[in-house]
Amino acid sequence: MKKWLFGLLTFVLVAALAACGNKEEASGGNSDSGDQSGEIKIGSIIDASGSAAPLGKPEEETIKMIIDEVNEKGGVDGKKIKLISIDSKSDQNEAVLGMKKLIEQEKVTAIIGGTISGNSLAMIPLAEKAQVPYISLAASKQVNKPDDNSPRDWTYKTAQGDDVVVPKLLEYLEEEKLNKVAWLGVANSYGTSGHEEFEKLKDEYGIEAVIEEEFEATVNDAKSMLTRVKKANPQAIIVWGTAQESAVVTKNIREIGLDIPIIESHGIGTKEFIELAGDAANGVIFPAGKLLVVDELEDSDPQKEVLNQFKESYESKYNKAASTFGGHAYDAVHILVSALEEAGTDKEKLRDALENTEGFVGISGVFNMSADDHNGLKSDSLAMIEIKDGSWIKGD
Repeated sequence: MKKWLFGLLTFVLVAALAACGNKEEASGGNSDSGDQSGEIKIGSIIDASGSAAPLGKPEEETIKMIIDEVNEKGGVDGKKIKLISIDSKSDQNEAVLGMKKLIEQEKVTAIIGGTISGNSLAMIPLAEKAQVPYISLAASKQVNKPDDNSPRDWTYKTAQGDDVVVPKLLEYLEEEKLNKVAWLGVANSYGTSGHEEFEKLKDEYGIEAVIEEEFEATVNDAKSMLTRVKKANPQAIIVWGTAQESAVVTKNIREIGLDIPIIESHGIGTKEFIELAGDAANGVIFPAGKLLVVDELEDSDPQKEVLNQFKESYESKYNKAASTFGGHAYDAVHILVSALEEAGTDKEKLRDALENTEGFVGISGVFNMSADDHNGLKSDSLAMIEIKDGSWIKGD
């Protein structure tokens, strides 16, 4: 009896050990592939709620839409993409925690996201350390060309950066002979980065800042700041922020009787800005991607067909206007999918394929990346746009 019982226990133990071994083998452990079950795991970290939601929500929706389209066509080399989407709630800590989860727990092949510059900059060190390809959707030049020369071997970006946008804005001021301006910037990474580029380049265009001020991203009344601006007597006001805070400042400018040109950043390129600013939005000029004025583009423009296709797909699916922020997400997903088709899921090969992106016609422009430029966009990716009667028209 004892021998029989001992034999049974031995059999059960050996079977259990074998099962554990088979389970470990099946689940892989190769964080480079993320496709052991026939799928490719991609992560996204987007501000789908909170103050940056007017930017982040269309990004989240676009990522899901494009990945669904890719999967409906058979995926990448027969493997479906599994999207693991995290809402960072417009909070830097949430963005960092999301990045850790995607890298350490989900072991994704690549990551898309970082709606606002501060969140994106906080996420980058984790991607670089883990050597996971990361495509940012934020605008700050520091995302891909940091002044401190910190590593960006694994980091890419699809939004036009300050180094692309600010020269376009300054060129407009020079042409319009608006030489004395007020600079009003949001007090965060996006505002700081834009201001640094403005300071570096303004003299080349003969532009003088007669007053410079900052406002918080949570601002709800900027009239005291604008009283100082009014006394400085600028010819025009530059407001550098995103939709929510810039709408408050724009309304206040008109409320205190400042009737001079308002030039803003590409961060206001959403219908939410127009709704929040109301009538004060009319007359605002800003540089942004061509999506907003696609109907006015020449048929020869290389982006026109792609822009119309995206606009039609997004608006028919979500029943609201497509935005340039969703466009950044469109570009990120398509550039990543192209790299996956070329290189597979090996992270080093994938990184190299992203770096060699050339001639990709997207929503934000025509991308030509290189080892020295992980964005690949130039100023021809932008148009000067005016808000008129609650709509966008081409301003140049």
